[in-house]
Amino acid sequence: MQAFIGTTEAKCDSKGRIFFPAAYRKILAQASDERLVMRRDADNDCLMLYPESVWNTKLQQLKSTLDEWNPDDQLLLMQYVGDAEVLELDGQGRILIQKRHLQHIGAGSALVFVAMIDRIALWDKNRYEACRLSASDFASRLSQRMQHRRSQDAVHSE
Repeated sequence: MQAFIGTTEAKCDSKGRIFFPAAYRKILAQASDERLVMRRDADNDCLMLYPESVWNTKLQQLKSTLDEWNPDDQLLLMQYVGDAEVLELDGQGRILIQKRHLQHIGAGSALVFVAMIDRIALWDKNRYEACRLSASDFASRLSQRMQHRRSQDAVHSE
C-alpha cells in the first residue's frame, strides 16, 4: 500500500458527513480497501482511521501480545475493539462520523485529516494547530529520536 502523506482540511456538515480526501480515496482503491475502521485515539483528542487491511494487521499484533485467559488482557482487547467502528465511503466520497465521536474530539465544522503513513488522524483544526510543535521543537525532537535510533542500530549490529 502506498503511504498516506500530507494534511488536508475538511468541513463537517450538520449530519457529521465529511468528504474523505480524494488522494486518500485513491490509495484505498489501489489497495482494494473499501472500508475504514475508526477508533478514538488513546492519547490525543483525535480519531484514528485505518484502512481495513491495516486494522486487521494491528488487531493480530495486539492479540498476539495478549493472554486470552488474563482478565486484564481481555478488558484491553474488549475496549480496543469495542470502541471501533467500520466506516464506508458513500457514493460522493464522504464518511459519516457519529456526533458523539465528533464531540469527543471537540470538533467544530473545520477539521483536518493528518496522514500517518498507514493510517490517518482526524482532528478538529484548532486543536491540531494548538498541539503542533514549533519548528525548532520539532527539529530538536526529531534529531534526538534519530540519534537514539542510530545508537540502537549500532548496538544491534555489534
